[in-house]
Amino acid sequence: MPAFQFGAALLLSLLTLSAAAQSPATDSVATSAPIKKPRRVKIAVLPIVFSQPETGLAYGAAVLPVWRFGADTTTRSSNARVLAYRTQRKQSSASLTHSIFTPGERWFVGGEAQYFNFPIYYYGVGNDTRKSEKSDISYEVFILNQRVLKRVRPGLFVGGLYRLTNMYNVRIDDALTDDGTRPNWLLERDARERQATLTSGIGPALLYDTRDNILSAHHGRFLDASVLFAGKTLGSDYGFTRMQFDARQYWVLGPLETERTVLAGQVQGIFHSGAVPFRELANLGGERMMRGIYEGRFRDRQMLSAQAEVRQQLFWRLRGVLFGGVGQVQPKVTDFRPGQFNLAGGAGLRIDVNRKDRLSIRIDYGVGSGESSGLYFAFNEAF
Repeated sequence: MPAFQFGAALLLSLLTLSAAAQSPATDSVATSAPIKKPRRVKIAVLPIVFSQPETGLAYGAAVLPVWRFGADTTTRSSNARVLAYRTQRKQSSASLTHSIFTPGERWFVGGEAQYFNFPIYYYGVGNDTRKSEKSDISYEVFILNQRVLKRVRPGLFVGGLYRLTNMYNVRIDDALTDDGTRPNWLLERDARERQATLTSGIGPALLYDTRDNILSAHHGRFLDASVLFAGKTLGSDYGFTRMQFDARQYWVLGPLETERTVLAGQVQGIFHSGAVPFRELANLGGERMMRGIYEGRFRDRQMLSAQAEVRQQLFWRLRGVLFGGVGQVQPKVTDFRPGQFNLAGGAGLRIDVNRKDRLSIRIDYGVGSGESSGLYFAFNEAF
């Protein structure tokens, strides 16, 4: 999904944050009327407006519910995001993401369903692609990711995952690269990849999560590891195996009682074997990892990346962030080299929509290798 690189964000209903839900109402005079209970579901509804070269002006809305099952405070809050937008060039996108802890955290259910009809810049495959050789392509895609995990001990969940990607209506918008020196990079891929492509896979998944809050952690650890097997028996047009991990750590800096300063770190790896179509290759960039680099600017079969972030409470509902990251893609695991990491870094602002549950709007600006830069509008922390 392309990052929300926006020129203007009209957050007209920023403070439409279910203010009544922030503190329970009680009667000021003793009566027989029952005391109102705090609302279990808090919902923020935000209009969004942004602009980027591929879309022109775009507009839409986001609905962000946060809730907890039951009154057991040891069960962390669950959350979801419903997002839809339409662009000046009649492009559209809709998505639903969710992270759900059942009562007592006996189960964790997480995933996403996304649809995009969007042009992208495709730079081919490799760790050192050039900005002048970008290609313009478009496609429509529906992506379904779902995992269901059972807790086997506090913080540790095991289970399975399913992933489906249905890409169709693939279009080459310009026959040449930007500098006109070579054909569109997609023309150099196997012709089958320019047709409608479906990938479908299942596999085991493990989650170790002791974060105090899954939207914006102050302390705790996180490890998400999985193996995906895609093959024809599941209806996939391609057969491949994907192994990946996502490890994170969070520390409070300074006085623990205030938790005003947080240091967060993350390491990611994605490793493929088999026949992988270009849409499913590992890639760097975007609004979560390597902010400042266009999503997919560097893509290949194998990927390693890491980032760190310092988050500082400022005043009112505002927080500031400094971040930096390194990442590398290669065709083989043995090709990784210490001196070939791409770099990215920048700063950002957080606007807390729901302070108790740490639901926030994220605005980041980053710069990166390959003459890249980006301004991002998103929700909640990048990691």
